[in-house]
Amino acid sequence: MYPYCTKTKSFINAIGSGDAAYIPKAVTCAIKTLDNIANNSALDDKTREDAAFAAANLVLSDYNDDA
Repeated sequence: MYPYCTKTKSFINAIGSGDAAYIPKAVTCAIKTLDNIANNSALDDKTREDAAFAAANLVLSDYNDDA
């Protein structure tokens, strides 16, 4: 497994145990979240650029949240 940060691991455990909600359209959720990060002028440019790059790659990938 990828070495996720403690905060991410905490949510993985909470979702896996049923203590937090699972989002069926997770890729769409991730794209929207990354886009919000990219649009947040309070964050540094590197963080915003990384988020925008990741969002763009997900948009252009072959994901399908409608399945």
